[in-house]
Amino acid sequence: MTNMKNKALTLGIILLFSIFVSPVMAQDDITFNPIQTAVPFLTIAPDSRAGALGDAGVATSPDLFSMHWNPAKFAFIDGNGGFGISYSPWLRALIPDINLSYLTGYYRIDSRQVVAGSLMYSSLGKIEFTDESGQPIMTLQNANEFSIDAAYSRLFSEHWSGGVAMRFIYSNLTGGTLVGTTETKPGLAFAADASAYYTNKLKLGSRDGNISAGINFSNIGSKMSYTTDVDPDFIPMNMRLGTTFSINLDKYNSIGFSLDVNKLLVPTPPVYDEDLNIIDGKNPNVSVPVAIFQSFYDAPGGFSEEMKEFTQSVGIEYWYNQQFALRTGYYNEANMKGNRKYFTVGAGFRLNILSLDFSYLVPVTQNNPLARTLRFSLGFEFDSLRNLSQK
Repeated sequence: MTNMKNKALTLGIILLFSIFVSPVMAQDDITFNPIQTAVPFLTIAPDSRAGALGDAGVATSPDLFSMHWNPAKFAFIDGNGGFGISYSPWLRALIPDINLSYLTGYYRIDSRQVVAGSLMYSSLGKIEFTDESGQPIMTLQNANEFSIDAAYSRLFSEHWSGGVAMRFIYSNLTGGTLVGTTETKPGLAFAADASAYYTNKLKLGSRDGNISAGINFSNIGSKMSYTTDVDPDFIPMNMRLGTTFSINLDKYNSIGFSLDVNKLLVPTPPVYDEDLNIIDGKNPNVSVPVAIFQSFYDAPGGFSEEMKEFTQSVGIEYWYNQQFALRTGYYNEANMKGNRKYFTVGAGFRLNILSLDFSYLVPVTQNNPLARTLRFSLGFEFDSLRNLSQK
């Protein structure tokens, strides 16, 4: 098996999870059984606002970065167009030069229709490959993954909207390096999103408020393989649903509370005996449609394990005069499904034509590779520029 130095060790782990299926052997109690997919970068929160809300975003108020969380929100966005960029040094506690960049924009066709697009780019930097004796094989200067999206959002009524998105996914983690006697190649996949969004104003005594809900089925698409000799793996097909409740405390102050629930729609690894026969769970080598439905009842630990496959994101957002925001959140994942648990904090500023946001991640566990994760986002609204020029 090809060994890698320093940061390449992390890449090797990713490859092992995404190219080769690691079976769960029979044991009395399954204590760790995470779901593995190819291109996990698609599940990373790319923007600072949602990143500060514990990765909650499917039902928050529409913004420039709605593409990743719920494309249907674009139909309710204020303005005729805009674009945003976001950047995050990723896994800096382990590796110095991995980063995630995100570019997104939208354009309003009319009062009911909006189109949008985005590019998510994950750079893994320079990778040095060696053989089993430590001799250099090759150096991959820029291991990378990216996705390109195009979306359409439409307003159905005063309170409802829907959205669809198409996605092309490219993943080059090896540069064609031989793994043993197996030749590798870049992974390619195509996927789609289908989403809906609901929002409505409400009254709480003398105060105004708003409630919204959203759902997004994302990355529903083809499997991906990095070789011709190994069965392809699922990309992170996903269901996200949630709600946001906000209230105006007075003329200048408002606060919102968000909750997202998230589940991967891919097979759960079964339990195998010593001869690799499945003794508990379902066969994971199924078609995409079967995998989506099977993902709700295939966990070898039964209903209790299925419930542990739902992650929770809770976020609180405070705004002053719609110009300055403070945010915090919490993300929770069951121990046996990955044990990602972390708090998030952040802030945002709206200054005429620009918006600026940042977030910071604080893991619950020690020595967490996500520790000290920062995200920075910058947005530009066309309407703001027009309004400023008219003053």
